[in-house]
Amino acid sequence: MNEDRFELTVLGTRGSMAVSGPEYAIFGGATSCYQIRAGKETIFLDGGSGLACAQADFPHPPVVFLSHLHLDHLMGLGMYSRLSARGKYTEIAVPVRNGEDPAALLDGLYSPPYWPLKLTKYAGDVRIVPLRLPVSVGELLVDGLLGCHPGDCEIFRVSWRGRSLVYMTDYEPGELTEEEAIAFAKGADWILYDGQYTEREYLGKKGFGHSTAECGLRFMRQCGAGHMLIIHHDPLSTDEELLRREAALGLPEVRYARQGDVIRIDG
Repeated sequence: MNEDRFELTVLGTRGSMAVSGPEYAIFGGATSCYQIRAGKETIFLDGGSGLACAQADFPHPPVVFLSHLHLDHLMGLGMYSRLSARGKYTEIAVPVRNGEDPAALLDGLYSPPYWPLKLTKYAGDVRIVPLRLPVSVGELLVDGLLGCHPGDCEIFRVSWRGRSLVYMTDYEPGELTEEEAIAFAKGADWILYDGQYTEREYLGKKGFGHSTAECGLRFMRQCGAGHMLIIHHDPLSTDEELLRREAALGLPEVRYARQGDVIRIDG
């Protein structure tokens, strides 16, 4: 990879649960996972089922940043091949509250009888640490803001050499003041925004912790971001439906994320 390139790869963008079938061929069926490469550094935002197909070798060891601990954002961790590669170091940063043990939180899913063994028992060198923000990974700076979602969810801002993206999965406008979120995302090159519902669907889903593309568009304009990806697609939303919603927006700077998208973050 070009060491001057800041690049986002969409490995999974489905919300709630993974899906499969011909009706999901364009946007994909894997759950939330986004790879960011910047120079020699690599991080992942969330460990959904998209992580299972991620590459394992990088110039420097990667860090997996988890926004929250709902299953759709964790289900790829156990199948990520790097964790089973002897001698390969991987760090997983887990949001904790009230002094919780981050490894114990993941053990709730990844341990018998629900999974054959704990992640820290894999052949690789797996370190599970509490999420502490802001934090630097080489020249990458990762900062955070707590968003509005049942059980909480971290909003991430990832910056590198004057460029940035903001990741707002499982986000619902409301309890967190828009002013605070807008200030956090101000001037970002790209925003990844949870648009799981249509405006009509949202009327019956308030409090579920998700938003709409229309809310995302207003947010993008208020914070002056250059581009936006709509993410966290509902498992019932087919390619046909998502293409229709994207066309209705009719904006080249806004698109619905597709599994396999590779985007250069250059403004």
